[in-house]
Amino acid sequence: MLAILRKEINSFFSSSVGYLVIALFLILNGLFLWFFKSEFNIFNYGFADLTPFFTLAPWIFIFLIPAITMRSFSEEKRLGTLELLLTKPISGWQIVLGKYFGAFVLILLAMIPTLLYVYTVWNLGNPEGNLDVGSTLGSYFGLLFLIAAYTSIGIFTSTLSQNQIVAFIVSVFICFVMYFGFEGIANAGIFGDFSTSVEKIGMKRHFDSIARGVIDTRDVIYFLSVTIFFLFLTVLQLKKR
Repeated sequence: MLAILRKEINSFFSSSVGYLVIALFLILNGLFLWFFKSEFNIFNYGFADLTPFFTLAPWIFIFLIPAITMRSFSEEKRLGTLELLLTKPISGWQIVLGKYFGAFVLILLAMIPTLLYVYTVWNLGNPEGNLDVGSTLGSYFGLLFLIAAYTSIGIFTSTLSQNQIVAFIVSVFICFVMYFGFEGIANAGIFGDFSTSVEKIGMKRHFDSIARGVIDTRDVIYFLSVTIFFLFLTVLQLKKR
């Protein structure tokens, strides 16, 4: 598994993919948070708070993470190296986890520079340091769980087709439905009294709960369950081959 993990990370940074992903994530966030006059602009927000960033980041990740993971198994299929990989003396879970953590680590590296936002907002506060640290830490934990779930979905969809574009589109669709779709259905009132239960199936409710600064074990179990479920589906897809 560690060999596959190293291979994935090296492949990201041996080309422009890894650097492009990190740069694109930071540029998009920087433009929306500091330059564009929108609801996400921190200066227009009027509070020493990173809520705009934690509202925007899940939407950027819906597109960014599938762009990273779409090549994981699709490229192996296209090049015909997947069969060779499956003959190695390692289990399906080790192969999947190696690919998974390779993509996960890359996204974490993209997250590290965003700590500068915390430092900046801390200094911009009046008085200085007027920042809700608990809520900020909770939101970062929420993003980590969200990244874990998105990445597992992306890894799974990359096994469905050797066409990377197809894997990307399917992954974006599933991530969107899992994050916002169930809340949208619940708000439509289609299920009546069961609307709250339907909303709990989606990620957004659990992410918002963690972002308040209180890490509930039910939210943690939810994200871990979603992540393991899609990794399990990925292993099943490999076993079919």
